[in-house]
Amino acid sequence: MHPGLAALIRQSGVDHSRVAAIGYCFGGAAVLELAHTGAAVKAVVGFHSSLPVTRPQDNKNIRGKVPVQQGAADPLVPPDVRATFEMQRNEAAVDWRMILYGRTQHAFTVPGSENMRMAGVAYDKASDGRSWRAMIDLFEESIGRP
Repeated sequence: MHPGLAALIRQSGVDHSRVAAIGYCFGGAAVLELAHTGAAVKAVVGFHSSLPVTRPQDNKNIRGKVPVQQGAADPLVPPDVRATFEMQRNEAAVDWRMILYGRTQHAFTVPGSENMRMAGVAYDKASDGRSWRAMIDLFEESIGRP
């Protein structure tokens, strides 16, 4: 088992049958990689994360739901990478979904990210709120209400 996950589920008050993980940007890639290890998590949610596509054989290890939430105008995750991600998860029969937010760029959940003055990076209040609600809906489906 992954050491961080093991430490979490050893904590009092943690129901090990209702664990999910979320991550933003690099953290989104990290939770997707956690799923690839076969970790006993009900869901992993990535927000504007890179999408791992270099080891398709690892998809067979995924045990939980895999929703990712991406900006359709995110130059860091172009359509061809999204298509490869989709194809690989379909081939492995993973319960996945990808929500694309139109006219939305990378780091859309980070207020002020547009001030970084990086091409393709900008906060989007509507997409931020929608993505949070989509995650809550997924959690209600996969782990139930707290």
